[in-house]
Amino acid sequence: MIYTTLPDTNVKVSKICLGTMTFGNQNTESEGHEQLSFALDNGVNFIDTAELYPVPATAETYGRTSEIIGSWLTKTGLRDKVILASKIAGGGDYTEHIRTTDFADSIEDAVNGELKRLQTEYIDLFQLHWPERNTNRFGVRDYKHDMWEDNFNSVLHALEKVITAGKVRYAGLSNETAWGTMRYLEEFKKQELPRMITIQNSYSLLNRTFEGGLSEVSLRENIGLLAYSPMAFGVLSGKYIEKKDSPNSRLNLHPRFARYSSEQSTEATREYLKIANKYNLSLAQMALAFVNQQPFVTSNIIGATNLKQLKENIDSINLELNNEILDEINTIHSRIPNPAP
Repeated sequence: MIYTTLPDTNVKVSKICLGTMTFGNQNTESEGHEQLSFALDNGVNFIDTAELYPVPATAETYGRTSEIIGSWLTKTGLRDKVILASKIAGGGDYTEHIRTTDFADSIEDAVNGELKRLQTEYIDLFQLHWPERNTNRFGVRDYKHDMWEDNFNSVLHALEKVITAGKVRYAGLSNETAWGTMRYLEEFKKQELPRMITIQNSYSLLNRTFEGGLSEVSLRENIGLLAYSPMAFGVLSGKYIEKKDSPNSRLNLHPRFARYSSEQSTEATREYLKIANKYNLSLAQMALAFVNQQPFVTSNIIGATNLKQLKENIDSINLELNNEILDEINTIHSRIPNPAP
């Protein structure tokens, strides 16, 4: 395994992070425990969850993922061996079963709920799952700016309270824009409020939009990317194109998650699969290795529904793509840029 550090800290994390949003839906508690133990045995010490998980989010399953992680931590006694990241859900129709208040008034309750579910006294990294204001998060096109009262300062004060109490060590962002990231940094610099150290955004062969303004913010301001959906909901395994998917495959269970299933995404995936086959690589490992090699990536959040997939994904850390392969990847990207923003 390769290890990095969370920016501006001495916290060592594996370059591969275990994403857990299938725990409690596609994966049972025992399967979740197996994945956690397997990942740790293979050098992965970084675990990402969120209060709304599993996905799809429902009132019935709310918090179940973190409960599964918590029961594993209690059973194994391995809390000091892992770095835990979680997230507070923002408002909206999708999460009205969780809360209707804003971040500034909700962070302490959200943290307390996660501490109980995770059966721990502290969370290493607590992230804002998405901005409260209207943005083009999750690939929304042609969004409209809304009337919104700037509350970055009050959110950071709320985070300061839980950090001072020892319930959270560090804070981070998710699905944030370059402007929003810089606003949080501006408030930090003005008042020495908590500094956002990471940003968890989508990044993959099908969505390289982070390489625009956000990559410069990441590198120049030292905010590490925690890349999510590096496999594009499993699309970049090639299994849907090669008809190797199963009824339990994510897009078969949840066809409404079509962010990576457009005609252009399918065409791009088919071309990336040709490159992988040419060099005798699995498309999954090639896709993950591409993310692993980016200079702005602190950790790559993988997910799996079985141990075979998990092993393949973790083993991508041992693959380094040469310039010839990267040139061919970039040729496809130039022809079909960001088909799934």
